[in-house]
Amino acid sequence: MDQVKLDGAEWRKSTASGDNGQCVEVATNLPGIIAVRDSKNSEGSVLVFTQGEWRAFLAGAVQGEFDV
Repeated sequence: MDQVKLDGAEWRKSTASGDNGQCVEVATNLPGIIAVRDSKNSEGSVLVFTQGEWRAFLAGAVQGEFDV
């Protein structure tokens, strides 16, 4: 897979997460991809999704697909 350029990523986390330190950050401003990283390790690995994959994930979360 080609190296994904994350220069210019605008990272954000949910305001509902507060300051508990257990958060992910999402960058949605990059062309054609959604990037996700651990807020506690901003220099660590980044997961990259297509817009379609991200929409499917969000739909599954809303529908309770990942509830334990």
